[in-house]
Order: sequence, then C-alpha cells, then structure tokens
Amino acid sequence: MQATDHGTDELLRRSLGIGRRGFLSTCTAVAAGAIAAPVLGAAPVQAAPAESNGKAKGHLLVPEDKRGIILYTVRDATGRDPFSTSLPSGFRAVFEQLARFGYRQVEFAGYGQHANAPGGANLESVEGARLLRGWLDEYGLRAQGNHGFIPGSWPLTTADLDTFKKHLEIANILGMQHMGTGNDPTGSNYKADWDVAAEKWHVLGEIARRAGIKLYTHNHDAAYGFLLDGGPLDAQGRPTRSSGIRKLEYFLSITDPKLIWLEMDIFWAHVAQYKFRTYTDHDGATRQNIFDPAGLVTRHDKRYPLFHAKDGVINNTNGQGYDMVPFGTGVIDYTTFFSRVGSPNYHNPMVEQDNAPSSTDPGQSLEHARIGCRNMAALRRK
Repeated sequence: MQATDHGTDELLRRSLGIGRRGFLSTCTAVAAGAIAAPVLGAAPVQAAPAESNGKAKGHLLVPEDKRGIILYTVRDATGRDPFSTSLPSGFRAVFEQLARFGYRQVEFAGYGQHANAPGGANLESVEGARLLRGWLDEYGLRAQGNHGFIPGSWPLTTADLDTFKKHLEIANILGMQHMGTGNDPTGSNYKADWDVAAEKWHVLGEIARRAGIKLYTHNHDAAYGFLLDGGPLDAQGRPTRSSGIRKLEYFLSITDPKLIWLEMDIFWAHVAQYKFRTYTDHDGATRQNIFDPAGLVTRHDKRYPLFHAKDGVINNTNGQGYDMVPFGTGVIDYTTFFSRVGSPNYHNPMVEQDNAPSSTDPGQSLEHARIGCRNMAALRRK
C-alpha cells in the first residue's frame, strides 16, 4: 500500500496553500523574513534575514543529513484516520511527506498512530519496530531518538527494567544511536534529589551503553533554575538559598559523560534565560546571572548530540518571554547559536513546534514542518 498518490499530494498542496513545485521540493529555499525583537535585557537578536538574490551564501550550519524533526510536531498527522481524509495519515505516509520536504532524520515521541493506518495503532513492539524501520529505509530517513520510556521506579522494579530493555531493543531495530525522555531527571530544586537522580541515570545509562545506545535527558526551562543548596533551612529542613549553580549544570558536573547525554530544547533554554536571571545567595544578597544556552553547550559539547530547534517571538506578558512559532520565523538567533556551538557533523537538531497541529486547519502541522525544514536548510555561517 502506497502512503500517498498524486491525488493526495494535490489535496495536501491545496490545503497548505503552496505551489506544486514548492511542495515537492526539498528544503533548500531561503529563510522567511525576520521578525525584530524588542529590547528585553539579554533578549536574542532578530532571526537571520533572507538573502536578497534568493541564493543562500556561506557554509551550511546544519548539513543536509542532519536535518531532523521530532514527530510530536506532526502528531495529528500520524494520529489521523487515513479512511477519513486524503491528507498524509499514519507513520508511513508522514515519513514519505517529511522526506519530500527534505528531512533526513526523525525523532519519535512514542510509537502510536491511528488504528486504521498500516501496521495498526500500536507499533511499540519488535514487530512494529521492523515495520517502522522498513518505512524509514524506504524514504531515506534515519531514526535518531525517541521520547519514550524511562522507568519511574527507583530502585528499579522488574517490570520497569523489562520495559526499558524492550525499548532499547526497539531502538536498535530502528537504528537509533540515542534513546531518551522528554522530562528532566527530577523536578526538584534540591541537591539531594539531583544526587539520587544521578545515581538512577548512571544505572540506566550503563544498561543502555551495553545495548549500544546513548541515553539522553531532554530538558525544559525549569532545569536551568538555580539549585537551592545553602542558607537558612525551611520547616522541612531544606535549604532556601543558592550558590548560583543551575540544577542541570550540577547534574552535568556529577554524571559520567560516557553514560549520560542531553538534548537541549533551545526554545526552553531561552525561556530560562528570560525567567532565571537572579538568585539569593547564601548570605541573602541578590545576585544576577544571565543564562547563556550556547555557552553551556560549548562547555559540554559532546554531551549534547541532539537539539530541539524551536523558535519563538517575544511576549512579555505570558511569564515565559516567548510564544512558539514555526522554526525560522521567530527571533531566536539560530545563526549565532549554531555558529557558536560548532561541530555541525556531530549535533542533530530536530525541528519542533508544540502548537503546530490545528483544530481548524488539518494541514497546518505539515506546512509548519515544511517551513521549518526550509529555514533550517537556509542557515549559513556569517
């Protein structure tokens, strides 16, 4: 069964409002116009402008074979009933469309799809992984990670350990180098809890290493808040002040780089830059410390094999500093970020947009995926 045909392409093209040549082409067009950023302390500069002559110049910041997308961005498409629409639906048809856009890598966010799609609803099995691998190979895609199962128990229960090992087997069938989670190692502000999390992740990392997989944790803004590690104690005997060490930086300092890797969500790292600017030191004084996302990566370069490439525009009213928009249409300066972190043949950036699916426009998430790939391909070193 072929995932799409010419009629399907035509319907999707019309839904997305783009010409057939642009729809079928790979992601080599120039970036969308920049949106200027207002002054906001350490706010990012505007996005890279389009080339005036329509041709990108300079060295590629993201090589063609490193352009990826996390399938959470198009979760409505993979979850769509193929019997109800001619739009790409289910993993196989979505893989075909993403490959046409020019993506070469995908990151999974689980293995579920609509029950009427080829392979059925749940592909979280050895048999399902073999089907997925066949479709990935068919369309020239590589699986580069999964936001999947990390045991909640500690010490590990037998059931959790068995499930974790099953996911490692699935990852190997899919050809992944990395497997991870969409959550922080712990949501705590306290050193003792991060110590326990490190102990657990060392055990999981060693199990993954023996399976030939690099285990990674994906982090949001909270992980870059300041660790409470000193000063007066609260009623529960916990510290109330900080040395200025950020929680994830502490985790990096106490974990083995040969066992534990990370995936930076660049959008949420910039939200952290906006939110976590000051702390109260052990003596009660207020100190300023502006977070530098690219600086953290450069200090721990090889521990960041994956990124989520997610863009935003300034919003000073929502408490986060940004609203999400399609990659390359916002104000986060990806030209500078990727230039600073370097190692373009090592890092694997995955386009992500949490709000890409639309309840009123069924083609929106795939259109935003197309825009993201185009704009990632347009990034050039200045």
